[in-house]
Amino acid sequence: MAGFRSLARQVRDPRCDLALRRYSLRKCLERFAPYGHRATWDHLCSRAGFDPEDRSPDPARLVAALEELEEARAVWLAYEVEFARRRKKEKHEGLRRPGSVDDWHRMTWGGFGVAWCDDPRVHPHEPLAEVLRRLIAALEREPGTACPVCGGERLVWTYDLDHEPSSGPVCTRCGILVPRPVLTPEALEHARRGELLVSA
Repeated sequence: MAGFRSLARQVRDPRCDLALRRYSLRKCLERFAPYGHRATWDHLCSRAGFDPEDRSPDPARLVAALEELEEARAVWLAYEVEFARRRKKEKHEGLRRPGSVDDWHRMTWGGFGVAWCDDPRVHPHEPLAEVLRRLIAALEREPGTACPVCGGERLVWTYDLDHEPSSGPVCTRCGILVPRPVLTPEALEHARRGELLVSA
């Protein structure tokens, strides 16, 4: 099975058939898709300027979509390297019990669904790398009350998500499943009750 980098080479290769280049970009999303496969594809297509159903998009637009995906993947891989380094240090110091961020991280290893969007047409509009930087920054600070990606304060607890966990706080503005570790217990409770948390 081809890895992300070999698929990326096929997307860039002008000797490859255009259908293969498009297919290879779609296959990249099986290796790295921050919003999930369908929502990440919709995001990349809209940002690069071609229709998700277009079977013969402009090759330059395919490459632009790939470049956005590669930049985001580099951000996430750097985070995973730092995460692994931190956990190794903690274990060496005797801290064996992982925290809530570690639990969340295990479900998203490799970057699939780190900012899950259950509705493939509702996702952040910013570049993927910027979204991941905001999410990582939120994971590295004290929990807050709003979506770390768009700042939206309306979070609704949603069930039967096509993801693990299958329920959680979803931002009504940008559509991501907000990682529980970035939210305060009060924000999580308000999301469960469908209430807006008003900051004092």
